[in-house]
Amino acid sequence: MKKLSKVLALLLALVMTASLFAGCGGTEEPSASAGSSEAGSSEATEPQEAKDDTPLVVGYSAFSNKFSPFFSETAYDQDVYAMTSMSLLTSDRQGAIVEKGKTGETRPYNGTDYTYYGPADLTITQNADGTVFYDFELRDDITFSDGEPVTVDDVIFSMYVLCDPSYDGSSTLYAQPIQGMEAYRSDMKALSTLLVEAGRDNADFTLWDEATQTKFWADYDAAAAALAQEIVDYCVSAGYAADANDVQTAADAWGFSPAENTIESFAAALQEKYGADIAGMINTENAGSTVDDLFPNLTDYTLNMVTVADPVTNIAGIQKTGDNTLRIVMDKFDATAIYHLGIVVAPMHYYGETEKYDYENNKFGFDKGDLSHVRSVTTQPLGAGPYKFIQFKDGVVNFEANETYYLGAPKTKYINFLECLNDGDKLNGIITGTIDIADPSFSTDNIAAIEEANGGELVGPVITTNTVDNLGYGYIGQCAKVQKVGNDPYSEESKALRKAYATILAVYRDVAIDSYYGDRASVINYPISNTSWAAPQSSDDGYRVAFSVDVNGNDIYTSDMTDEQKYAAAKEAALGFFEKAGFTVENGKVTAAPAGASLEVEAWIPADGVGDHPAFMIFSEAQKAFEEIGITFKIKDLSNSSDLWTALSAQSVAIWAAAWGATPDPDMYQIYYADVANGGANPGGSNYQYAIADAELDKLILEARASADQAYRKAVYKTCLDIIIDQAVEIPTYQRQNAVLFSTERVNLDTITPDITTFYGWMSEIQNTELN
Repeated sequence: MKKLSKVLALLLALVMTASLFAGCGGTEEPSASAGSSEAGSSEATEPQEAKDDTPLVVGYSAFSNKFSPFFSETAYDQDVYAMTSMSLLTSDRQGAIVEKGKTGETRPYNGTDYTYYGPADLTITQNADGTVFYDFELRDDITFSDGEPVTVDDVIFSMYVLCDPSYDGSSTLYAQPIQGMEAYRSDMKALSTLLVEAGRDNADFTLWDEATQTKFWADYDAAAAALAQEIVDYCVSAGYAADANDVQTAADAWGFSPAENTIESFAAALQEKYGADIAGMINTENAGSTVDDLFPNLTDYTLNMVTVADPVTNIAGIQKTGDNTLRIVMDKFDATAIYHLGIVVAPMHYYGETEKYDYENNKFGFDKGDLSHVRSVTTQPLGAGPYKFIQFKDGVVNFEANETYYLGAPKTKYINFLECLNDGDKLNGIITGTIDIADPSFSTDNIAAIEEANGGELVGPVITTNTVDNLGYGYIGQCAKVQKVGNDPYSEESKALRKAYATILAVYRDVAIDSYYGDRASVINYPISNTSWAAPQSSDDGYRVAFSVDVNGNDIYTSDMTDEQKYAAAKEAALGFFEKAGFTVENGKVTAAPAGASLEVEAWIPADGVGDHPAFMIFSEAQKAFEEIGITFKIKDLSNSSDLWTALSAQSVAIWAAAWGATPDPDMYQIYYADVANGGANPGGSNYQYAIADAELDKLILEARASADQAYRKAVYKTCLDIIIDQAVEIPTYQRQNAVLFSTERVNLDTITPDITTFYGWMSEIQNTELN
């Protein structure tokens, strides 16, 4: 099933590796004194040995044993490799990149100055011709945990792995506008791509033999048919299709229109859409099975790279400029590019093959198109981070301190990441003494258990709770292609219709979020995480509570209104919007709908079938209000949240509740860019759920991306947010908190990272953490 936040969460996981671990940001000199909270204390001290060999135990969710900085997939696996790794760039407590890591940058936060260090200094130069230079100067005194020095060659090797034509990990460094990138990647193609391009009737066997071609198509057909059957079976069980013979209805629920009501026709439609992206077909639209389940030998085709043009032997924009200096040349400025450059610096002598590195002769540590050696050590990470990976056995990842860590030898010699079955196990482990640190969900039940253990408080003699805002936010969405009047989703009438619903939904946010979260969440008024520097603040000019003006632009509410008065005012304002949308309004009720609209709407919410969702009370209270003014507001409480993603992908839901993950940079391209100039299609984006299409919004999103001026970008993004609100495709709802729990009895709380933030987690200075 599609997960709406999948791409964003993935980008976040890659970017924020730098801010979660000590290898990407200390607060003092890169020595044993790195953890001091005040700037200016530069006196180095000798590394301290651990008090004993007792391990610090961290409760974790299940690992997938893919601990590679290149090929890890889950956040838990990424945390494992990050313990052992060092990133080229670091970030501060507000998520901003530290450009002078080598020499150190002091930045204030919460009344305290913190100095951040990293392995390199970065200088960015925007040239008159539009090109951009990113010049890195590395420290020359850092070693990997096995004692080998970290050099600029390791950086170059790591970048070439991420940019190789055969690379299929989650990094998108290759998508940045680096000079020569497209040429470097286009001279080779995967065998699977070539086979699909050549077609079933190909008779030219210059690049492969006939037996290979025959087997490929047999495997592909079998995989597509199995996937189509699985989708049909799922839709029957979920009630979307009547029975196993109703293939077309099931296919339609997935956004496909097969020519015939057969599995074979559905499979052909899947193949036609995805072509050579077989893994994408299975991963994006599957109802349960994995790529290995449906196409067990797919890698034989996708990782077999074939040269199809004159070989391009290097990436022109990746330039070694000295013994410890590097320049990346980009064709244009992109504000998000800096986050992609903060790669993990992996040791070439371990992940690559040193005999295959010769920069001057365009050899970069492996044969182009063949990452087999890099893949061979996926389960055994090694790097220049604070800890050394020892083993993963019986559900436990064991680490040992890296005594040569450049920010100071860790004060705790051993750390174990312990797999837990669920959040309850994490919390019980802290209480019973088997776990020292964990991050269970900050649910009402868990809060009650924490308070019970502590005698009524979240911070007490057993557990110390540290909370930060989640990097993301909850929202209620409306699809413009469903919530419309007539045939134009973007007409003034269609916008008025969506505003009518949004006005009533928005007025119940305060009571619902307070009831569900208490003080663990707050209502937000713009569709952006409050953790972002671009989020409008109540003190900013033009700040306005979401959907708080009527059809004439007048304020709906006054400061002295009671809640009941606000609810009544919201209904009155909604009637005005319904009337503008073309509905008939008589005696305080909507009595008739215009063509292409209805007096009834269905709102979907993944509340486990029992109303367990922050927005469920919003829907429930709004349902009563809508009934009073003549609108039937149906609530569909989903026991399986995957049903929502399926329906959203088919643009068949009018109103729904969900949440977004966010990234440190507030770039809006992924969610709201529609590419109106080219027909409104943004392949790979998530705009399909809102179906918002606004040429001015597209223009502003691209302008913000092209600027390095944060103040300018914030102003542009405010205009973007206003457009999104005006289109009424999103009702921003809440910003919740996450929690990390520490054992008050066993962890020396004075040694954990001070001023933990969304962007600067407790592990950012893990080298300083000690047990009591």
